[in-house]
Amino acid sequence: MKEHLVLLVLGLSLIQNVYNSNPDEIHRLPGLIKPPNFKQYSGYLNATGEKMLHYWFVESQKSPTDDPVVLWMNGGPGCSSLDGLLNELGPFHVKEDGKTLYDNPYSWNKVANVIFLEAPAGVGFSFSKDGQYSTDDDQAAKDNYVALQHFFMKFPHLKKNDFYVAGESYGGIYVPTLSVKILSGPAKINLKGFAVGNGFLSRRYLGNSLVFFAYYHGLVGKELWNILIDNCCHGNVSEESCNFVDSKNLKCTKGVEEITKLVWSSGLNIYNLYEDCISSSDVKYSRSSVDQNTILKLLRRKPSYSTKSPPCVDSTNIEKWLNQPEVRSALHIPSFVQKWTICSNAVEAGYKNIYDTMKPQVLQLIKSGQVKGLVYNGDVDMACNFLGDEWFVDNLHLKIKGEFRNWKFGDQIAGFVKEFDNLTFVTIKGSGHMVPQDKPGPAFKMITNFLFNKPF
Repeated sequence: MKEHLVLLVLGLSLIQNVYNSNPDEIHRLPGLIKPPNFKQYSGYLNATGEKMLHYWFVESQKSPTDDPVVLWMNGGPGCSSLDGLLNELGPFHVKEDGKTLYDNPYSWNKVANVIFLEAPAGVGFSFSKDGQYSTDDDQAAKDNYVALQHFFMKFPHLKKNDFYVAGESYGGIYVPTLSVKILSGPAKINLKGFAVGNGFLSRRYLGNSLVFFAYYHGLVGKELWNILIDNCCHGNVSEESCNFVDSKNLKCTKGVEEITKLVWSSGLNIYNLYEDCISSSDVKYSRSSVDQNTILKLLRRKPSYSTKSPPCVDSTNIEKWLNQPEVRSALHIPSFVQKWTICSNAVEAGYKNIYDTMKPQVLQLIKSGQVKGLVYNGDVDMACNFLGDEWFVDNLHLKIKGEFRNWKFGDQIAGFVKEFDNLTFVTIKGSGHMVPQDKPGPAFKMITNFLFNKPF
């Protein structure tokens, strides 16, 4: 009888172990000194056709069974969300040696389960079996939606949790388009909100505001400014009267080209005006070549000048760490998958931009009554500047709940906030394009406030 009982216990234990096992679970990470206090997973999610999107999922350090699930996407289009994990909001970052990891005390998985999705196919470790990487805004949203459904097939116990879509930069397109798919689609995903950081939300507003930003930050002389006023604004300087983006006036377009040249190729750090620009010859891969095209599209410009400029963002440490054979093995990356780079020029080159504005999508989400939104901006970013996104939010004409005011991290002003019905606009003082990297403490407080309805 005792032997039967032992066999029964062993059998139940074996069943439980099989049930709990997940082939995507990461059991060891090279360079990590001590094991984390949470589970993490890396593997592939099916998208449409032959596409396989790589994900890295980190469970919440607080209460993974109850805490929200946040999907994070970097922009480009064509840049990897593992940059978001290993440089911005993930639980550990890579030291300069490209070998050692260290803990991030302001990781967003302190309060939420976070999925880092490498999309579209061809970005990072994601791939397509047919080698075809041309895509567009709608197809990318469809692929992300299909991949998300596969994620919840792998982790069905999380389907009941509150779900949020978040991202930065060209995530201004990715996040609302995917959120609309979830809101109106058949998959039962518990969508509660979306968050966009320094987002590409409106080409017109970002393009026009970039010229204002440059002048009022002391980058443009009075002579050029007067030319712009006379030829782009008809002598009346305002958001409504100035047209720097689509003007047919030759003097206006030449003046705007000077602004574009100044912002992009003069040696300024486009991601953070007040930070130096890295110019090391060792920097092989940069967001710059991809983001350059996005910025030129803001102002409807093709470069008629040299666009060789310092890359400003050095990700060689991440590249070095991720491409170690033992790291790829730990992340379950097949040997045939391409080498990891921060951005894919091939994906960017084959990407078709469909939308110039996300106004219809954001209004659909907010007016559904089911979804809340957060638009946040580091206030010294020039790639997707705060003023353009502030204009975008203001021109949604939502009911104002709280006037523009400061908010604090500790005893210091962290930025400014304006609240609308189901939408909050936040600036982060002194931060550039990558807010969780530049200002990790304020960024953590901001996302915690948003997810858990805490006042700013």
